[in-house]
Amino acid sequence: MVMEPAEILESLVASLRTRGVTTGVIVRRHQLDELGQPGPRWDDDQPASLERVLIHLLQEYARYLGHLDIYTELVEGDVGDDSFATFGIVTFVATTPKKTTKPSPTRPRPTIRSRPTPEELREMNQRCTRFLAGVGRRDVSTLLATIPSDSQIDVYGNGGVVEQLENEVARRLGKEAALFMISGTMAQQAVLRIHADRRNRRSVIFHPKCHLDVREERAYERLHQLVAVTCGPATMPLTSEQLTSVGEPVAAVLIELPQRDLGGTLPEWDELVAQVVWARDNGAATHMDGARLWEAAPYYEATASKSIVDIAELFDSVYVSFYKGLGAIAGCCVASDRATIEELKLWRVRHGGRAYGLWPYAASALTALQLRGNRFGEYYQRAQQIARTLRRIDGIEILPYPVQSPMMHVRVSGPCDTVIARMLDIARKDGIWMFSGAYEVEGPTLQRFEFNVGDATMEFTIKEISELFQRMVVTSRR
Repeated sequence: MVMEPAEILESLVASLRTRGVTTGVIVRRHQLDELGQPGPRWDDDQPASLERVLIHLLQEYARYLGHLDIYTELVEGDVGDDSFATFGIVTFVATTPKKTTKPSPTRPRPTIRSRPTPEELREMNQRCTRFLAGVGRRDVSTLLATIPSDSQIDVYGNGGVVEQLENEVARRLGKEAALFMISGTMAQQAVLRIHADRRNRRSVIFHPKCHLDVREERAYERLHQLVAVTCGPATMPLTSEQLTSVGEPVAAVLIELPQRDLGGTLPEWDELVAQVVWARDNGAATHMDGARLWEAAPYYEATASKSIVDIAELFDSVYVSFYKGLGAIAGCCVASDRATIEELKLWRVRHGGRAYGLWPYAASALTALQLRGNRFGEYYQRAQQIARTLRRIDGIEILPYPVQSPMMHVRVSGPCDTVIARMLDIARKDGIWMFSGAYEVEGPTLQRFEFNVGDATMEFTIKEISELFQRMVVTSRR
């Protein structure tokens, strides 16, 4: 390995960490005995299994760390380094020198400050007094405050505040009924199973970045034998033109509004209608992953004069979340026709989601919905102002631009470790919590942060927000 003159320590470490994340994804998605696809440099007769590749990786790390130890002793003497490596993250720990030989003052030892541990980050977060994104601080006291003391309890999901919440969601979305479920993971795969069984089909169309596929261990496949048909490129939103390329019968088309992995991107109204029409013409149900539907509503109100009821009316079933933009404890609802909801109740039991009492989650959700459900228009306007300001800062890109919801991805240029360090320095010195970390690391000097505009954001002026990002970015440029 040759280190180019322009390369710096931070970029090399960031690249190593990025490759470590990629390795982790591969390991989680495959079995150890699965065989890989040989590349042009492979000269063995038999393809290697994942287990063999990982053993080779450990051997390579051990070899390079041995080289590093030799180089260190040649430069500084026998100082007793203890080095540790795990799948892409290297930490150097200095120990007490074994000899009296002192390191050369003209060649100081390179050190890498490890990032704070999760416990240290939580302590730092708790010491902060202002929060840039979302609803702000989430701790026991603030979440318990969302449960009114006069809330009526349910029994196995029947009656009480659970029923009140379900009725409120059905009313807001213009659907016949709604069902509260503790997890969106069980809610969405269960309703897709219902659509599939009714049509005697197993295939479901969704975007390559669909949450069910990339963050839920493909439970739809393992538990319900549903088959994914991913449509379109991962970096672009789904289109009706791409749907026409699907040649097999499908049970349902899942559309996420807004598209989180693309920074809150939304299709134009006519394009959304065209996707729904394609599904209907091909005998497929339409299901909305509306985890952030509340955030999507202002855009269609502004650009097409369509209400949240108009949006929901396009879909056979709609999933909405309560803990994301709304800031409740946890939980979700699926809204649909009454027959679908009755069948979904059976799947809630089968998935172990019918707890004896669901009222704490439902009470929190109802409070959050009543408190913030009508404020997303304000958040959207503020997000537009923020985006216009931040895109003027050198080294920052806003995705998408113009923003289409009260969320955006802020792409920041600069060595990843340095950018994070500057952000944490702001937390220590100013008591302002910006982000817990990058939403996605795209390279050694490029990362994206998910910026959700909410109550906490409204407490900052546009100038304050601009100055925070300038401190994070400008001081990290080299």
